[in-house]
Amino acid sequence: MKKIGILFGMERSFPYAFIERVNQKQSDFVAEPVSIDRVEQGVATDYAVIIDRISQDVPFYKAFLKNAALMGTAVVNNPFWWSADEKFFNNALATQLGVPVPKTVLLPSKHRPDDTRHESFSNLQHMDWNAIFERIGFPAFMKPHSGGGWKNVYKVDNAEEMFRAYDETGQLVMLYQEAIDFTDYFRCYCIGGKDVRIMPYEPRNPHHLRYATEMKTTGDAGKKLIETMTDYVLKLNHGLGYDFNTVEFAVRDGIPIAIDFCNPAPDADINSVGQANFDWVVEAAANMAIERAKRVQAGKDNLTWGMFVRGSVGGTGLQSVSTDKPAKAPKAAIGEAIQEDKAMAPEKKADKKAPKAAKKADEPKADKPKAEKKGKK
Repeated sequence: MKKIGILFGMERSFPYAFIERVNQKQSDFVAEPVSIDRVEQGVATDYAVIIDRISQDVPFYKAFLKNAALMGTAVVNNPFWWSADEKFFNNALATQLGVPVPKTVLLPSKHRPDDTRHESFSNLQHMDWNAIFERIGFPAFMKPHSGGGWKNVYKVDNAEEMFRAYDETGQLVMLYQEAIDFTDYFRCYCIGGKDVRIMPYEPRNPHHLRYATEMKTTGDAGKKLIETMTDYVLKLNHGLGYDFNTVEFAVRDGIPIAIDFCNPAPDADINSVGQANFDWVVEAAANMAIERAKRVQAGKDNLTWGMFVRGSVGGTGLQSVSTDKPAKAPKAAIGEAIQEDKAMAPEKKADKKAPKAAKKADEPKADKPKAEKKGKK
């Protein structure tokens, strides 16, 4: 197992820059695009490490990676864990780790899943919409409990808009979440469970301009904010067991609130993240892959498992990922993220529009409250 591979789809800038940098830094492990011409059960690959950038979209690759991991390959990210992970659980875990998240409730799919009947939902009562609206308020966001890429995300300002959007969601299980009125927004890379990159980010801008912004909180408050976010990023990634992930924060009243932290293949394209961020990700990923390759033991479990899983199995709990004081972020990473030139090329792909309205299903159907149901604003 003398190779470091990267498994990818349409992206080009990051995979080939990663390969080049790994090969520049050492000669013990040859870095290359993963090559697959046969997958047999219980047969090992030639790869000590595989960086996975595409299996979330290709089930065949997911099965290949699980077999490779079983035989000793260190797959980044752990294909067993991220396959089971989803945003609602992430939020619930964050509350246990002491990381602030938006108030959130889980909604059943508007349409029944295939191969189910009315009787399949014997335990599901009518949703108490008045209580939900009272708890979450308006405006609010509705998004899939498992998904990404800003697909099927709705912002709603009242109950009518919420029900209209809900009617379009088909068989998707949705999160209904309070909207955070933020002053600062950040996207934070975490690689190898230790390297953190704080990047000012503006999600309301077009894709190619989302990193073209600056941190607004300055001085001592800005330093404290960066330290707190770094602490939260490390807690979340240690708890979940991600080697390669991003965490997004919306800052309200000086408090960073974690918005999204389930990204098994986060965007690393130079045309969207910009040159300085791109260079940092390539270098951090190359260092992490080389370190992992050196530690790999043939035929052993070389995956990263989060403290939630390890605590559940070993009985240690989640306390080990909590710290009394915020960890300090790498100074170079923070400085470059805030001071870098924000000009960048347009991204190739535009936002996908929400799907057209789907036909309403009769089950499971929740009673809608009457006109006076509008929640507090």
